[in-house]
Amino acid sequence: MSLRTVLPLFCLLLPVIAGAHNLENGQRVAPVGITDRGELVLNQDKFSYKNWNSSQLIGKVRVVQHIAGRASAKEMNASLIEAIKQARLPKERYQTTTIVNTDDAIPGTGMFVRSSIEGNKKQYPWSQFVVDDQGRVQQTWKLESGGSAIVVLDSDGRVRYVKDGALSAQEVQQVVALLHQLVKK
Repeated sequence: MSLRTVLPLFCLLLPVIAGAHNLENGQRVAPVGITDRGELVLNQDKFSYKNWNSSQLIGKVRVVQHIAGRASAKEMNASLIEAIKQARLPKERYQTTTIVNTDDAIPGTGMFVRSSIEGNKKQYPWSQFVVDDQGRVQQTWKLESGGSAIVVLDSDGRVRYVKDGALSAQEVQQVVALLHQLVKK
């Protein structure tokens, strides 16, 4: 192939290559910390935030859901979250961590997004909710903007499954089966 043929093909693929996440199966996620908001804490009906970092993702099997602060992003993988609820995974071995990128919200909606997160924390107090006002996780892990990414971590914090975007029904089943397998180890 000549350079004339290869160069246009490379230019077409460059956005796909540049936009790919950097999460690898069998590896830990790239280290990242959030100090601008962080983990939402509910204590006696009062909300507060504490610093959060990715080193806290060990000790339990997890689904880390990274979503833009938009309703459309939340809905992208709602079927997986519903399937996880139905799976009734043991809380002592499993936890969902939802990281909401409020930097990637429709302007003027940040207050409503945080209110929704607080409502979810009240409803599911055992789940972990992290508010990322500066989009640090998206930048560090090189995730797509405006969307939803799903990362399954084993109890050692190693990536066992990752997809940036909406999961198909088959992928939802695959993730739930993987979670059942991982919590039995």
